[in-house]
Amino acid sequence: MLTLVLPPPLLGSSWDKLQPYVLSSVLVAAGFALLLAYFSIRKMRRYHRKLAKSEERLRLSLWGSGDELWDWKISSGELYRSASWLEPVHINDQQQDFPPNKKQIHPQDLKRVTEALSQHLAGNSPFFEATYRLKSNNASYTWVLDRGKVVAYSADGKASRMTGALKNISKLKQAEERMQLLARCLENISDAVVICDTQFNIIEVNPAFSLITGRERDAVLHKRFELSQYPSRFMQDIHRQLNQQGRWRGEIREQKVNGDSYEAELSFDVIKNELGMPHQYVAVFSDITDRKTREAELSRLANSDTLTGLPNRAVFMTRLASLVKSTTEHALMVFDLDNFKKINDSLGHELGDSLLCKLAKRLQTDTYYQHKLFRLGGDEFAILLENTNDIHAITSRAKGLLQEINRPFFVEQHELAITSSIGIVLYPEDGKDPQALLRNADTAMYHAKNAGANRYLFFNDAMNKQAVKRLQVENLIRYGLKEDYFSVFYQPKIDSTTGLVMGMEALVRFVTPKGGLVSPGSFIPVAEETGQIVDIGAVVLRKACLDVKRWIDQGLFQGRVAVNLSAKQFMLPFLCEQIDDILQQTELPSYHLELEITEGTVMQSPTLAIDTMKKLRARGIHLAMDDFGTGYSSLAYLKQFPLNTLKIDKAFIDDMGNARGRNMVDTIVTIAHNLSLSVVAEGVETQDQLDKLRKLRCEVIQGYFYSKPLSAEDFGQYLLDSRKSRAQLVAS
Repeated sequence: MLTLVLPPPLLGSSWDKLQPYVLSSVLVAAGFALLLAYFSIRKMRRYHRKLAKSEERLRLSLWGSGDELWDWKISSGELYRSASWLEPVHINDQQQDFPPNKKQIHPQDLKRVTEALSQHLAGNSPFFEATYRLKSNNASYTWVLDRGKVVAYSADGKASRMTGALKNISKLKQAEERMQLLARCLENISDAVVICDTQFNIIEVNPAFSLITGRERDAVLHKRFELSQYPSRFMQDIHRQLNQQGRWRGEIREQKVNGDSYEAELSFDVIKNELGMPHQYVAVFSDITDRKTREAELSRLANSDTLTGLPNRAVFMTRLASLVKSTTEHALMVFDLDNFKKINDSLGHELGDSLLCKLAKRLQTDTYYQHKLFRLGGDEFAILLENTNDIHAITSRAKGLLQEINRPFFVEQHELAITSSIGIVLYPEDGKDPQALLRNADTAMYHAKNAGANRYLFFNDAMNKQAVKRLQVENLIRYGLKEDYFSVFYQPKIDSTTGLVMGMEALVRFVTPKGGLVSPGSFIPVAEETGQIVDIGAVVLRKACLDVKRWIDQGLFQGRVAVNLSAKQFMLPFLCEQIDDILQQTELPSYHLELEITEGTVMQSPTLAIDTMKKLRARGIHLAMDDFGTGYSSLAYLKQFPLNTLKIDKAFIDDMGNARGRNMVDTIVTIAHNLSLSVVAEGVETQDQLDKLRKLRCEVIQGYFYSKPLSAEDFGQYLLDSRKSRAQLVAS
């Protein structure tokens, strides 16, 4: 600051002279001072602008990096944090928490952070560093890396100030956790993982690799990945495919260190670098030995017959289709065992199974039949003869096969002599597809069986026509059942002494609207073979019960109606219940019903037959043995059967013209009477036959001599006429 000093008054004259100069000097000095102040202010402004820009750069850098600065005055507890959003964050000034941001640290991390900070403040670490979770403004936690250092000490040497930075490492932590997860997966995965370079030199393996191969990690690192069971070109092919397609898949068989073999499902994939170039290969393989073993067993079970071990029907059809597709000439022989069902029924299914196994084993011992013999099911087998249509050679083989089968089998202390029927077809003469060939071979086999069995037959067109006709009849039966084309005719049974109607037999008739009457000899054998006879039998029984109930209500009849039971019906487990239902629905008393069972039916399983017959007799139903003398029942069984009646077959009645025939009928009648059974003679057509039967004391006569089978309407009239005739006789 300038000070102006005035001269004394006595110097007035001099002052006057100096005054202009002094004022000029003052003005110059003032101007200079002003100019100096201006430049100082301008310089200060430039400094502040630079400082502001520097602070802005620092803040922008911190914001861009995601870091935050903090400053902690330890003595006062004041904590300053510069947020990355360009605004400082003050956290409860002058608090005494330790650490100062204690309330924001995740409880699980607090102890670890506290220990690290204490160690640094105690001088045990050059700087403070900790990763932990820090609560943000929205109450969620963020992973941060906190680094700091003491920057000032008090006079007594204690830390008084500390600064540092916070870095948001949430993404790094997520990446780290992901890497740790992947690492744990590799460590614990059951599949072996091998990482190698592009020359198949192993860089790393996981523990599963050692478990599967038996090779330790240290022993294989930096060694070439090799497959010892394969030639070197195999790995070359893998390398080539990896370069071309980027991956390779396949199944391999390899050997462990201890020499055991294992199977694996192996895959190679290419790992590319940032330039998209192949950098490494990763191989993954899993031990599939157990799976392959199970698959092989399942394949064996699927393709092999579980009983005999022979290739099964599925393999046979595949093989046959292959031969047909390649148009290879071949012959097919299909055969089964004659009367095998009787062996099962009489000696048991287990013995039958043992017999089939012994047959398969016997035929397989002949090298000719190996890989040619198949089991189609049950007791049916097939033999494929490839690359031959030579009739002479095929015939020779068929004869040899019969001879092999005819040799006795010893099974469970039984000596079994069995026979077989063989059907033979030739490709392409007898069929153009596998199904046709097998169907025609079956047809030929059944014809051989019907021709007397223990023989072979070649398929011909006549057999095919018969098979087609059989199929047509089967379809016609099915349609007839649906449309109710089956009706019941009745043939009366007459008392041989009085001539009165004692009962009638219900006989099924198949009448179609267009084709007329279908012969029972045509449709009944087919129905029995297909099982349709069960439905037909139920229809006949129901209609017969309804008709008889009506005639009883009309006072025309008081006897019994005889209904035939087929073998398949008789073997039904619910037969008794089915009959109960029909009797209940038709309201016919059970004593008006008689069931006729053939001798052959009851002898299929005598023990079961006796049990069923007893149940029927307990219901009040009468039982008759039909066609007695045509089967092979023994008297020992006959006396056990709870029968009421024996029916003499028409063949015996027709043979009564000679003494031997009469004696046969006499014997049957005598046996029946001795067993307290009544006798019915069926098929009586002449007066001579009637007279002879009366002399032999046969009680009941049935046949055309009295009446042919009549429809329900005509039989009702027949009963009415019989009642009128009887009334006239009484009146006279």
